[in-house]
Amino acid sequence: MGNEPQIYGKGLVSVVTPVFNGEKYVSRLLQSVLDQTYPRVEMILVDDGSEDRTVLAAERYREQFARKGYRYEIIRAPHKNASAALNRGLPLVRGEYLVWPDGDDRLAPESIEARVRFLLENPAYSCVRSLPSYFDDKTGLPAKAQERRGELAKEELFWDVLEGKTFVCCGCYMLKSQRFFEIYPEKRIPEYDVGQNFQMLLPFLYRYKCPTVQRELYEVAVREGSSSRRALSERERAERYEGFERLVDDIAAICAIQDKPSEKRLLQWKLRRRLDLARSTGKWDQAVRALWRLCLAGGGRWP
Repeated sequence: MGNEPQIYGKGLVSVVTPVFNGEKYVSRLLQSVLDQTYPRVEMILVDDGSEDRTVLAAERYREQFARKGYRYEIIRAPHKNASAALNRGLPLVRGEYLVWPDGDDRLAPESIEARVRFLLENPAYSCVRSLPSYFDDKTGLPAKAQERRGELAKEELFWDVLEGKTFVCCGCYMLKSQRFFEIYPEKRIPEYDVGQNFQMLLPFLYRYKCPTVQRELYEVAVREGSSSRRALSERERAERYEGFERLVDDIAAICAIQDKPSEKRLLQWKLRRRLDLARSTGKWDQAVRALWRLCLAGGGRWP
């Protein structure tokens, strides 16, 4: 009986969000979920060991979620990282569809409805994404885009996401839960101090095409001091780069990437990043070695 496939609630959308020290902004996301025009949603918020009153701020929304008819779960976990927090929430997913917005962003009112409608009208697809917009966390005014949009007609996005040619804004993507958990049957993604969107997205995008609904339905907060935007020391940058390399090796194994052209492209990705790190820190001997290896791998010239 333990091997029986899980039945996901037809039409139900699971929103899973990790949050750390989000007392000042988590209400923004929660209110945007409550403001959705789509009627079938469950909200799973995982507190990653916050040191402020994030949980108290989230608890204030219980009655509103109950009135809306949305299931609402708050999970408390010891502090580790965003991917570990997601792993606390993924086993609770009951929805046919899965989204995982950041705790400081917000969904436009039709964000969920528009993407569900697309997948219903286009059943051959297992995922879809919409466009991001950006706002300044302090002023609320529009802010400069943080990522490239890329070729919006393109549907094979694995390499574009990996190589930074298109956006990875987590709340823009909606996946079919059954397909996602076929990739991760243990309902756990690899845990790293870097990333969580690569783990969530790349194995899925390696298998499935992802079209774009060309509407700005996810609003990204540009916030000073956030973990993804704060200035890093030289050591922290090096550790971050190494962490992403290990993560991508893990993802390549999950995808069973073994063909020589793909392996070569992954190596080129690593070497370009090593070249970028060496140049930005003035380590010219390392830069020359990375550039030489990149040229040998068929992907190099001095930028």
